[in-house]
Amino acid sequence: MARILRPFGRAVTYTRLLHLFIAVVWPSMWLFIEEAWWTWVVAAAALAPVGLVPAMRTVEGLQARLLLTGHQHDSESTDIVVAPSASWSDRGRLVVWLEMRLLLGCATSMLTVQLLLASVDLVSAALGGDVEEGVLFLPDGHEWWHILLAPLALVTLAATVVASGRLITALARRLLGPSPAERLAAMEERTEQLLERTRIARELHDSIGHALTVAVVQAGAARAAGDPAFTDRALGAIEETGRAALEDLERVLGILRESERPVSSRPTLTDADRLLESARASGAKVDVDMTGPLDTVPGPVSREGYRILQESLTNVLRHAGAVPVRVRIEVDDGSLGLEVRNPLTADIPGPGRGSGLRGIRERAALLGGHAYTGPDQGDWQVQVELPLR
Repeated sequence: MARILRPFGRAVTYTRLLHLFIAVVWPSMWLFIEEAWWTWVVAAAALAPVGLVPAMRTVEGLQARLLLTGHQHDSESTDIVVAPSASWSDRGRLVVWLEMRLLLGCATSMLTVQLLLASVDLVSAALGGDVEEGVLFLPDGHEWWHILLAPLALVTLAATVVASGRLITALARRLLGPSPAERLAAMEERTEQLLERTRIARELHDSIGHALTVAVVQAGAARAAGDPAFTDRALGAIEETGRAALEDLERVLGILRESERPVSSRPTLTDADRLLESARASGAKVDVDMTGPLDTVPGPVSREGYRILQESLTNVLRHAGAVPVRVRIEVDDGSLGLEVRNPLTADIPGPGRGSGLRGIRERAALLGGHAYTGPDQGDWQVQVELPLR
């Protein structure tokens, strides 16, 4: 019983009925001027050109979302589209929707009014009162048992309200829902959002991981050295690295807060000196060989190259400590080459271990390049090739 009565405790049941009544308001006004059946035919014919107007899908979509589903206009639900019609297929579905809404609204309004009047007249007839002429479902005479039929009329009325509301909602999802092209666009947008989240997670890992690694290495070296001058330099390096990490964190959080803001101002390979100086301040002896114009590297490649270099230096400091590091960055006509080498130590990460190394390979693969990470002739090597086109 509770399950049967549950729809009548929901506001959307009554807003759906309101939605159907709205559809027949303006045709019903004609009945005060000309009481003829053809007025409904004219009303149905007038809806066809209206449905061809692209903006009408926005109007109908907003009404349907609010009254049929209870969702606001800014809801992320894609069951009902509020964008203008983009193709003739969308316009055709909108015309069918307007006609079906008028037909179902007319049938529902007439049936509900007749059932409501019938229940009242059944009670009136049983009590010997006057009966309204023209009401359907009313037996002849004034018998006492007519009052027993009034609950049946009310139950039928309730069933009509619920059934018509669910039917018009199903039609709205079918006829006002996204087209195959819009579904594909929504899926692509969702994929881009997921990729953006993954990229942001990688950036946070690279930036914060690098800063924490430098801070740990510097603090440990300063404590072991016991030299005030070295301690001052170590604290300066920790401060500078921490400040840069905070800037990266604030920028990434800004992207999360403002998803529509274009991603710019991310560091590129032209800012690589900051990474190299940070590694040197941590005790690593960094030897750099740069060839080719870095400022001509496309933005996406340069930004990902910066993050790959950052993660490579972080791995050196984390696993090898203050060791000699050779960095090669080469730009030619068609590709960007990046190589970081350092002497092997006892703590050798396996080729599949660590999110940092996996992130390097994933970044390279997303740009159509390739990356190798592993031992090579007594060194640990990170070698990446990224296409520039």
